[in-house]
Amino acid sequence: MNIKISLLLFISCTIAQAQITGTVTDENNTPLPFVNIYLQGSYNGTTSNDDGIYQLDINKTGNYTIIFQYLGFKTLKKEVNITALPFELNIVLKEDALALDEVQISTKDNPAHRIIRAAIAEKDKNLKKTSNFTADFYSRGIYRIKDAPEKIMGFELGDLGGGLDSTRSGVVYLSETISKITKSEKEFKENILASKVSGDDSGFSFNQASEVNFNVYTNLINLGENIVSPIANYAFNYYKYTLVNSYYEGEFLINKIKVAPKKTTDNAFTGFIYIVENSWEFFAVDLSVTGKQIQQPMVKKLTLKQSYSYSEKDKMWPLFSQSIDFVFGMFGINVDGRFTGVYSDYNFQPNFTKATFTNEILSIEDKANKKDSLFWKNMRPIPLTAEEMNDYQLKDSIKEIRQSEKYLDSIDLKRNKFKIMNVLTGYNYSNTYEKWGLNIGSPVFNSMFNTVQGWHTNMDISYYKYYKDENRSFNIRSKIDYGLSDDQLRLSGGFTYNFNGKTNSYVSINGGRKIMQFNESEPIAPIVNAVSSLFFEDNYAKYYDKTFASISGGKEIFNGLRMNSSISYENRKPLFNNADWVILNKDDEQYSSNNPLEPDNYTSTPFDEHSIYKFSLGATIKFGQKYISYPDRKINLYETKYPALNIGYTKGFAASENKYNYDLVQARLYQDLKFGNKGTFSYNIKAGKFLNTDELSFTDYKHFNGNQTHVNLDLNYINSFYLLPYYNLSTDNQYAEFHAQHHFNGYLLRKIPLLNKLQFQLVVGAKALFTPDNKPYSEYSVGLDNIGFGKFRFLRVDYVRSYFNGKATNGVVFGLSF
Repeated sequence: MNIKISLLLFISCTIAQAQITGTVTDENNTPLPFVNIYLQGSYNGTTSNDDGIYQLDINKTGNYTIIFQYLGFKTLKKEVNITALPFELNIVLKEDALALDEVQISTKDNPAHRIIRAAIAEKDKNLKKTSNFTADFYSRGIYRIKDAPEKIMGFELGDLGGGLDSTRSGVVYLSETISKITKSEKEFKENILASKVSGDDSGFSFNQASEVNFNVYTNLINLGENIVSPIANYAFNYYKYTLVNSYYEGEFLINKIKVAPKKTTDNAFTGFIYIVENSWEFFAVDLSVTGKQIQQPMVKKLTLKQSYSYSEKDKMWPLFSQSIDFVFGMFGINVDGRFTGVYSDYNFQPNFTKATFTNEILSIEDKANKKDSLFWKNMRPIPLTAEEMNDYQLKDSIKEIRQSEKYLDSIDLKRNKFKIMNVLTGYNYSNTYEKWGLNIGSPVFNSMFNTVQGWHTNMDISYYKYYKDENRSFNIRSKIDYGLSDDQLRLSGGFTYNFNGKTNSYVSINGGRKIMQFNESEPIAPIVNAVSSLFFEDNYAKYYDKTFASISGGKEIFNGLRMNSSISYENRKPLFNNADWVILNKDDEQYSSNNPLEPDNYTSTPFDEHSIYKFSLGATIKFGQKYISYPDRKINLYETKYPALNIGYTKGFAASENKYNYDLVQARLYQDLKFGNKGTFSYNIKAGKFLNTDELSFTDYKHFNGNQTHVNLDLNYINSFYLLPYYNLSTDNQYAEFHAQHHFNGYLLRKIPLLNKLQFQLVVGAKALFTPDNKPYSEYSVGLDNIGFGKFRFLRVDYVRSYFNGKATNGVVFGLSF
């Protein structure tokens, strides 16, 4: 009943605001959603919403021809004489009888193949027709949830923004975007003029034209995974085609073709494409993929629908409207939703200049999220449904309450209560209204073991404060570390202030005392070292004691160039083993010493105690870096077209012993190269050289990210070696290392029967290390990624073969991959 009342209120409100409005139904009075409605001979149009309601803006009265176009129904051209505004026009569309039954054709040559071959032959020509344009874009996105659990793995979900009913079902996200888009053959730019998120007048919608720029004329369509287009150059390798029927839309003959993957595991669509005879352009597409096909186990199904309209002026079929429907679920949460987009006011003869396109691919106007309801009533081309209107009304009514100090304090009061489990998990105290919080880590959960400290606590305490209006923040942190075996209390901490979100400039002051791995990258995770020590008696991590004070800062100088610098004082002391406790004793062996240079010598140290000052200056250069501009911040995007370069200089000076002074220059070049549906090739090249060294302290050697535990929790597989001993090839001279891998993303394994059902992904790699005093070290690997079951796929296994000094070593590395 409430829905009917809301619908009536909405229609009356819409009529008062819009120019032409009405409802589109079929002959059974069933509302028809996603009907294309536009003025003949123009790019002014809209679509009907899920309730069949539409709204079409015109500037003045007069005679108009309005076209109503819907797949499976006869296109209707309605001539109207509008003498006064607003104008109500309700439409009934009739089903196209020719489109109801599949045409049975018996011939040696599949008639669909003739059409597809022609479409492929004309693909580049038709793609070029719409390669340069400007247009207006409107998008709306909605997420619905059904039977949401109250908790997931012990964490309360709450009411997810207030949209859930008594059955814990309802709208959890609703947003709209109005923008202007500019496109050339190689560039795409969007300027968001207005953005609205239900229940959040400070947020921005993520409905962006660039994120849904799915062009079926290209060989591949990126839906998280590259899906082969039904008219790709090599489409016959992936698809089966069936001509369902052919029918006329006015003077144009439309061919409806059913497409299906040759193999269910192929990255190809299932559905229908509609192709215009002679010009071989798209009239419409209705295509679906499963989560397995896009390598997203959470996704059950994703459907892409596009409708094109004919332009008499430009003699072509540009994209008019698009919808992406999706269903996904995990942990008992089932979500469905839709993103709808409408393109209008095309200009296919734009006057582009050198200044038209920059590295800024998306900009959001100031106060784009502050538009009032009257603006949206006048500007949105697709009317709200009753469900959407109810969600806006509900969340707007509770928005002020939920942003009030009283409400947020009440939520914090419940959340901030101390529970006995906080002893194990840690305790968080927050003031949401004032935007600050205090976090206290668990001394129990963070207890760990190493042979220097024995069992030790590692409790973190931190405080943060965020100033939203200025988009700046600061945090204070400290760490308390006490070792039971060495009976040492070590305290360290720091302060970081972030000035703004535009240049991401910051300053940080740190100091205290802590133990460090000799490799400052700390490649051995504490949990991995503890398990390796306690169960296998392998204490690979080697430590020294550092008392330090430092100040550092960084800033983006201009787009693509970021500078960082620091100056510090360090006092370094060698450490010895103080614990020999073990859970599984291996043949009465003992732990190796804490000296990585002499693991069997328990009395020597790899360096003498000393102090030193260090100055560092670094730069990160990201060539061709694209970015997004928000009113209060800048987001840099990862660019794959060009490599990124890191260069750095470090000077150690005023050491307590002059022999420990040094200079070091380093560089790193890295990139991910995408090869369509054939995967991604990644490389990471590092090189450096020490200068002005006499007798370098082992703490300042270049140590390489090795791995002797056969476990990789780093997730970055091209930043470390698989089998290299941690300190065997450390150097105080020049060095170069190379890491590369090709991740096929399922390209090859999809083609192997039975194995393709496992959804594994093949990865191959190679690594090399060059130092002056040793022969080259190299590794070659082949691995399987996306290992798991059902929707839980986060494991990777690599078989590795290494070569050094004429000796080959084999190993298997187990790791995580998300």
